This record gives sequence, structure tokens and C-alpha cells, in this order.
Amino acid sequence: MRKTVVVLTSLLLLVAAGCSDGKADAGATPSLKAVPKPSASSSVPTPPADGDLPRGGRQLFPKYQLVGYVGLPGSPALGPLDKDLDAKAAKLEALSKSYAVGRTPLPVMELIVVVANGHAGKDGKYRSRISDEKIESYLKVAREHKMLLLLDVQPGRAKILDEVKRLERWLKEPDVGLAYDPEWAVGPNQVPGKVFGHTSGAELDSIAAYLAGLVKQNDLPEKAFVFHQLSARIVSNEAALKQHLGVVVIKSVDGIGSRKAKESTWGKLTPKLATGVHAGFKLFYQEDTRHGPLMTPAQVMALKPRPEFVVYE
Repeated sequence: MRKTVVVLTSLLLLVAAGCSDGKADAGATPSLKAVPKPSASSSVPTPPADGDLPRGGRQLFPKYQLVGYVGLPGSPALGPLDKDLDAKAAKLEALSKSYAVGRTPLPVMELIVVVANGHAGKDGKYRSRISDEKIESYLKVAREHKMLLLLDVQPGRAKILDEVKRLERWLKEPDVGLAYDPEWAVGPNQVPGKVFGHTSGAELDSIAAYLAGLVKQNDLPEKAFVFHQLSARIVSNEAALKQHLGVVVIKSVDGIGSRKAKESTWGKLTPKLATGVHAGFKLFYQEDTRHGPLMTPAQVMALKPRPEFVVYE
């Protein structure tokens, strides 16, 4: 566990070097008014027809197999979606087909929009936000390639629901979902990277309930809500997370290391899935390969239960 904290601290240093455009917004007060709609001259393509998912229909499972890349502009250490988005989208498209196994592949671009920091920032929240223009540029590419966009939040000391509600303009879109990294959600006297953050089933349930309200109010297709979990201690009382109509909750098991270590983490965390929660699996191009070859799609899909979302960082 101590080695993983060291990895998290190192990533924070790399993020600080590649997220300068988020620092200017780090002290902003959460406000829906701070997230303007794209102008009439926006280059973002229109959303899918009839409010459907990018590749048709309004339900994610069991039709689709989700396969994603994570990224943050200018920070290659946090995944492949740091630049050259069209080229990365083409690679993701090809990769997603290797995971189909009887389903329709649906690629996912998971963009880190709120980034935990090792420094306090102007408001002492230990997090930065990327600009709305950056979010819009990723949504543009996602729509051009008929992919889902997930907005990933690492809240630091900020309240997670405040950060999520601040993204409401984007979450009202039919092809935009949410991801939450609770290992970066720390207490009022803690620093991200120095300790593991945590969440609870009740907190996850409050987020899912909020998303369900957006789905109902805006007649949206099912919305993906992913929460990442690195170890058992990060999520307490998961059973308090209830099912909400219109929201598909996915637990991404984020164990780092060799195939054996990752399968061990999988075996510890998947038996504790709350009712209705789907299984996801994360692979790390850098951290995992320090311990051996990266797991193949066939090896990942042999896991039980079957991962319905596989994401690469």
C-alpha cells in the first residue's frame, strides 16, 4: 500500500507540470453560471439524433461493451488522451473491437476535468479544474468519432457533489457521463498523494440520485457513472448505493501491478458489488508494465464477472 501512495505522489508532481490552464480556475466558487453553453458558432457537432447514445439506442447494457482511454491535456503520465486526439481515437476504436466478444463496442474518452493537487491553491481545496474550452474540444472529438465522453473528477478537499453540479451543463448532454476518483477525495486536514482519500456508498448514492434527476428532467438516455476503486478501504458501506432509473453505475477496479496482483485485487473487490453495479477494470500502461507484460484483452475478458468497461491509463 505504501508503494501505491508513492506512485500517487509522483503523479501529482507530473500533473502540476501539465495542468497550468486549470490553476487559474482553482479558486472559483462552484457555480452553474460559470459553465457557459457553447456559442452558436461552436464547432462542436450536434448531439446524437433523437437524444440517443452515440451508436444508437438509449440503454448501455447488455448491448454495448465500453472500452476507454483516460487523459488530461498535456499530462501523458495520466493516460493517452493528452494530445493528438483524432489519432488516439482511431487507436481506441481498433482496441475496442478486440473487447467486443458478442457485443457492440462503444469507445469512451475519459477526460480528467478536476485534478487533485499537492498544493492548496487559492481556495485551499487542493484541486485544479481544466477550462470549459478544453472540455468542449474533447466533446467535439468524441462526437466526431461517435464515442462517449466521461468527465472524471478528483476533488481533493472540495466536496464531490459541488464539483459534479458545476458540470451540469455538460452532464445534460446525452453522450456525456461522469467518473469519480475517490482515492483523491481527502479530508479537511489531508493532502492528496500523502494519504488515500475515500468515499461511502451513501455519497455515491447522492451522486447517482443527482444524475438520475438530470436524466429524467432532460429525457436523456442511460447515463454512465463510473467510480474508481484501488483498494477495499477507499469505499465504505457500498451497499448504501442504490439503483436509480436511468443511471448505470460501474465500479472500475484499479489495482496496479502484475497480472497476479491485479487479479487478486479483482477477487477482493468484485464480490462486494452493490446491487445493480456493473464491473469495470483498469489497465495502466506505465505502472502495470513495470511488473510484467500488460494484460491482453483475452486475459481481461476471462475475468469473472465479465468487465463491461475496460479503461486504459
